[in-house]
Amino acid sequence: MPPGPCGLRITRALARRFDGRSETSLDPDLRVFVSDLVRPYGLPLREDLLREGVGHSYEELAAGLLREALAEDEPVDLLILAFDTPDVRPGAPSSLALGRSVPGEPLAFAICDQGTAAAFTALRLAADHHRTGACRRAVVVLAEQTALHYRPSEPVPLPERHAAVVLVCEEAPGAELAVRQATGAGPPEDAVRARAAELGARAVVVRDGGFDAGEPPAQPFTGLWAQLAGHLPRWRREERPVLLAGYDRRLGVLSTVALS
Repeated sequence: MPPGPCGLRITRALARRFDGRSETSLDPDLRVFVSDLVRPYGLPLREDLLREGVGHSYEELAAGLLREALAEDEPVDLLILAFDTPDVRPGAPSSLALGRSVPGEPLAFAICDQGTAAAFTALRLAADHHRTGACRRAVVVLAEQTALHYRPSEPVPLPERHAAVVLVCEEAPGAELAVRQATGAGPPEDAVRARAAELGARAVVVRDGGFDAGEPPAQPFTGLWAQLAGHLPRWRREERPVLLAGYDRRLGVLSTVALS
């Protein structure tokens, strides 16, 4: 049977964790920026973090990984930065800055305020943009840093270390990034099992190791995708259908992506 129409496939995935801080965490504009964001909600600043300079810039975390992932003759048409924990760069968006770290002149933008679902949204939008005919190679950058420069109204999971993941998505015959996202879909475990059975997937990776409300993961945003980076070469060799699933408890969003 001939291969189906071309779609996007994740061909490379690189993941790395980092220590230290970015000098932008000491930028006085960061305090102004965060103050403006939280003032309508009456949330106090973390003056200790602002004073000490804690946190890392997503541009600095991801730029080296992008140069490692892509050769000079591999132009990128689309670059999407997705994150949950806010960046510490108060100036120009890091997504636009990261566009200078890849070959070509990509359309670049960021996705946030979707919790852990943002990573799946980025892949969904990359697949949608490919269908317009304007994208043969897309790069999704996932990043998280450890500092939240204000006190949230309720506890939120923060990563143990700064981390970044780069997903290179390239056009291939018969490929498809099949992303589904839904709220109120019933017990997430049942929905994931049903989707895996529908696809005949033999490997299922679930965020947090499951959907129970146990201890938060060390890397709540990038951890699942770091697992993908570690296993992707073997899965490709074995030609295993794989379903990745994530459930954001705060938003009640269940996301899955099937890798062909």
